[in-house]
Amino acid sequence: MTPLPTILTGLREIAGDYDALVCDVWGVVHDGERPHPGAVEALRRFRTDHGRVVLLSNAPRPAAAVERQLTAIGVPAACYDAVVTSGAAAREDIARRAANGPLAMMHLGPDRDSALYEGLNVALVGPDKASVVLLTGLYDDETETPEHYREILAELKSRGLTLICANPDLIVPRGGRLVHCAGGLARAYEAIGGDVVYYGKPHPAIFKAALAAAGSPSRPLVVGDGLETDIRGANRLGADALFVVHGVHAEELGALTADNLAALFAKKCVTARAAMGALAW
Repeated sequence: MTPLPTILTGLREIAGDYDALVCDVWGVVHDGERPHPGAVEALRRFRTDHGRVVLLSNAPRPAAAVERQLTAIGVPAACYDAVVTSGAAAREDIARRAANGPLAMMHLGPDRDSALYEGLNVALVGPDKASVVLLTGLYDDETETPEHYREILAELKSRGLTLICANPDLIVPRGGRLVHCAGGLARAYEAIGGDVVYYGKPHPAIFKAALAAAGSPSRPLVVGDGLETDIRGANRLGADALFVVHGVHAEELGALTADNLAALFAKKCVTARAAMGALAW
């Protein structure tokens, strides 16, 4: 039988076992609008007493853009050492594809993600002229769901276009509600036979980049609220994981009990060393 996560009251209970944290951002450190004070303090204390802290985000933006957002909403730079994003990895892919001439690319996602291809040899076109599609999210994630994209995904599939998914997240919490992300569109595209290239969690390459940014620690702990991204990624990496409950799975889990954790972890086919309601020291 797979051992169940230990339910913690604070990170301090296991912090001494690790020399680095690889921590999710959205849902753990902040909710998209404001920081979680307990999480900020936990990261600061770990960084002071135990090791480096790398924030690992599936944000479809360069790391510098995420750092600016963190500063703007009140997350201090003193609580982390580096930021690694799926967007940066996707940008590298686009740059490679555009190295030998202008890349005819369709951007499926909001204009706020345009930094992902700014300065690259890219020509933005519609689906009829595109050779590849950059997927960063829904045009309006406040009102839309993947169901609204059925027709456009079918058109992209009919043209045999590959989607570069810069954010594998399915949903994230924003200000107390859940909004859909690019990962849901990517899954819908795969369901109709479309080709998707993913960058970000749970895929191993992004975790390896985070560990490199952490100085190649020997005992990292992955912290996150997404079972299918953060925790599954840690499992694939062979690293211990701390599951933070108050994020995307809060409603699905219900009360934080051993029985509820057992049922949810069995459903998602993942494991973790520990779980807690919200990240705190």
